[in-house]
Amino acid sequence: MRTADFDFHLPEERIALRPTEPRDAARLLVVDERGLQDRVVRDLPDLLQPGDALVFNDTRVIPARLSGVRERDGSVVAVEATLHQREREDRWSAFMKPGKRLKPGDRVRFGVDGDAACLQGRLDAEVLSKGDDGLVALRFDLSGPALDDAIRDIGVMPLPPYIAAKRAEDDRDRADYQTVFARHDGSVAAPTAGLHFTPELLERLRARGVTTHAVTLHVGAGTFLPVKAEDTAEHRMHAEWGTVPTEVAEALNAVRARGGRIVCVGTTSLRLLESAADEDGAIRPFHAATDIFITPGYRFRAADVLMTNFHLPRSTLFMLVSAFRGLETMKAAYAHAIDGGYRFYSYGDASLLFRTPQ
Repeated sequence: MRTADFDFHLPEERIALRPTEPRDAARLLVVDERGLQDRVVRDLPDLLQPGDALVFNDTRVIPARLSGVRERDGSVVAVEATLHQREREDRWSAFMKPGKRLKPGDRVRFGVDGDAACLQGRLDAEVLSKGDDGLVALRFDLSGPALDDAIRDIGVMPLPPYIAAKRAEDDRDRADYQTVFARHDGSVAAPTAGLHFTPELLERLRARGVTTHAVTLHVGAGTFLPVKAEDTAEHRMHAEWGTVPTEVAEALNAVRARGGRIVCVGTTSLRLLESAADEDGAIRPFHAATDIFITPGYRFRAADVLMTNFHLPRSTLFMLVSAFRGLETMKAAYAHAIDGGYRFYSYGDASLLFRTPQ
């Protein structure tokens, strides 16, 4: 399909710069066989059934944007890195600006300003290689927990470009850009559908008879990259690391056997479960990287319902929801959301999509 098929006009004022408070007061657009319904997130228990299974991503966002300087032959150039994926205890792949000014063997000092005068809180790294996919391999002078602590001290939350272009990251984002069920460090972007949940909403869902299950997909910086190919078949996803524990796979298969539905909180949970499912729809334990790219025509094997935020035009995520619910239906739903004042992107409102029967 053409990437242009997934384009639509989004007014700038629809981009949310802060989340709704409280979190479960965000609006929720329900898309099912009956059409479109305007609800709010706290209505979710009434929209699901006893026996359904809610699957969320328990990854924790790390402050993965690092600023520093590149030093070479006495010259100093300001650089910025957005960490993408941990490769070893002392190594990360990263997207770097300006990437063209870097070459293997360069030393980078993060946590210092352009004149490199202040060395307190400094974190040094070496450029090992540059890939054709835009990723730079960095080997840090620290390793393991010591490296984690240093990144936590000097890094900032990697707000999406469409928010960062309008305001600076601040202390509120450290809490706002993290789900209530975040457990495992490793993401450089939030699984944003999960940002709408509160402890009270989770209690009401469980009281309704909806079970909750955690999987882990560490979201990489590739989620922010635009689709540049004119044909979707030519786009390649960056791999992300995910885990579906054995007990979760078994529990979800039992839910399906009893007639319950699997409700994915966010596209990250959905992509991970689809990666773990076999051809017959059985979910297997999974501990590997996935680069699954879902576009219209894909046959879903695991997910029955998807809760997700409103996504960018021409993005892989809008392609995914179009595969899940139908391109024309999703274009109509997004037009309704834009006309109705719904708030878009990471801090925006949500949709609840019931999969088109296959």
